[in-house]
Amino acid sequence: MIKPNLDSEYRSTMADSIMSKAATMEIPINSNGDTRTAEDDSLEQAAQIDWSLERKDLQQVMVSGPNLNETSIVSGGYGGAAEGIIPTSSIKGPSMHHSNSHPTMMSEEATRGIAVEKFDSVKKWSINTYKCTKQMFSERFGRGTRTVDLELEAQIDVLRETKLKYEHILRLAQALSGHFYNMVQTQQALGDTFADLSQKSPELQDEFGYNAETQRLLCKNGETLLGAVNFFVSSINTLVNKTMEDTLMTIKLYENARLEYDAYRTDLEELSAGPRDAATMVRIEVAQQEYQIHKDKYERLRSDVTIKLKFLEENKVKVMHKQLLLFHNAISAYFAGNQQQLEQTLRQFSVKLKPPGSDKPSWLEEQ
Repeated sequence: MIKPNLDSEYRSTMADSIMSKAATMEIPINSNGDTRTAEDDSLEQAAQIDWSLERKDLQQVMVSGPNLNETSIVSGGYGGAAEGIIPTSSIKGPSMHHSNSHPTMMSEEATRGIAVEKFDSVKKWSINTYKCTKQMFSERFGRGTRTVDLELEAQIDVLRETKLKYEHILRLAQALSGHFYNMVQTQQALGDTFADLSQKSPELQDEFGYNAETQRLLCKNGETLLGAVNFFVSSINTLVNKTMEDTLMTIKLYENARLEYDAYRTDLEELSAGPRDAATMVRIEVAQQEYQIHKDKYERLRSDVTIKLKFLEENKVKVMHKQLLLFHNAISAYFAGNQQQLEQTLRQFSVKLKPPGSDKPSWLEEQ
């Protein structure tokens, strides 16, 4: 709001005093009929002073220009009460409010909603962790009870033991593959050396030639057997580290759901055993809902584990029957020196051999 200056106050006071005198004085008429008096001259002089001051103020306003946010609207007359002054800064158009305040409010509400959601999530997680930790310590120290499915627990224990044994088979098969690969490479190098010496030693040409041919044949059969062993290793690795591991992950989820189920079951039992006032009844109702949610989750995962264990057992028997037969026939044919039977075994089990040198990285990979 622009405060009135001294000139405005001077004009207001002077005009008020002159108007009050003019309203009460008598208007005498002089001898020549002129009605002008000393008060009229003073009023005219005041009007001239007032016009000059107003023109000066108008020039200042035109130069500087008012600030719309600081101007005011006077509801009463000039010099009225202060209650009639309404600051225009409090009057905002709908377009200004929509363009500035509305997006800000929307962003603040969205941020507040995200913060509340995160807080509720952390609060729920904290309560669930506390209940599960309490239940776990109670079970370990023998003070709490746990839900046990004897048949399912026995199947889970068998699976864990089977996985350990199959991992041992996998490590041994990988070691056999590595050692046999080195032997085949050695036989190939030995055969090349014998062939070279056969050409450079005329007196031992036949002997070196026989040995070179034998080593080359052993190397060829060794590569065939190595393909069978690698196929065996790959199948066992898939069975152990993918199929069994996937079932064990589901079992882990099932065990966590069982712990949560027992934790909320114990909480509901403790609340039900206490006093039944209004506040406790509300807590019991909430606990009953949480208990039912975790019970449904536990039963669903228990069903999933049962189904996966069944399919895993069927898949394990099918895979191992094929792989063990392949491994036996390939090893027997190789050490019997029966090259045709060895190749027939690989064709029977659809084992494709890699061409020589395919295991070596390309020149791009070596860079």
